Amino acid sequence: MIKEALEYLVRLGQVKTIEVNGQHYATQGLTRILLPKAETVKVNSLTGLINYIKSGFDAKAFAGTLIHVVDHSEVRLISNILGDRGRETYMSAHAFEPEFRFGRFYDTESFIILLQSCFVQNEDAKKILKLVGNIKDTYIRQIGDDGITQSVTAKTGIATVEEVAVPNPVTLAPYRTFVEVKQPESKFVFRMRKSEEGPQAALFEADGGAWKIEAMQRVKEFLEDKLVGTGVKVIA
Repeated sequence: MIKEALEYLVRLGQVKTIEVNGQHYATQGLTRILLPKAETVKVNSLTGLINYIKSGFDAKAFAGTLIHVVDHSEVRLISNILGDRGRETYMSAHAFEPEFRFGRFYDTESFIILLQSCFVQNEDAKKILKLVGNIKDTYIRQIGDDGITQSVTAKTGIATVEEVAVPNPVTLAPYRTFVEVKQPESKFVFRMRKSEEGPQAALFEADGGAWKIEAMQRVKEFLEDKLVGTGVKVIA
């Protein structure tokens, strides 16, 4: 038994290749040996990435580098293909994204705070703020709703209460990409409802995610403009 066990162990150590239907297989699993790579430096802005490239700190490693705009919130500075067919990521930039949950109803106070802190203050944002800010528990009452247009009662003057149409759809620009570039605008469905805790408001995305492509293009153009003459290419 001991002899057979030893012979089995010896056979295990002998790796062979077998051809089956024109495909080559190994009799044992093989572990690929990869080239050592530097640890990725992480930043939270495009400016940090640009300053790193222009500083020349790791200039010798930059031959054949490429900036890959992965999506609206991530950019990577990567190497060309290495000997082991892999790539080295020198730096990655991740945008800060404020916490606003689309499709969720907020109480009016929370909604007003988030709308001011997480969105560019364009005309539609100001209209929504004015409407939501003038609704009180004693006045909230849904007058009509045909699925598209919604009406509520709100204060329109010092002592005036009347029916007000809720704007829909609305064009807003949330902070969803790097702050160095202009935030892309997109369509949203704005809804209000009554609850036991009082009036609530919510925003629902209505552009199918097209804003992400626009954001990536703006990031690409921003980087290309700031890195003229460095030899670093940008793709999105």
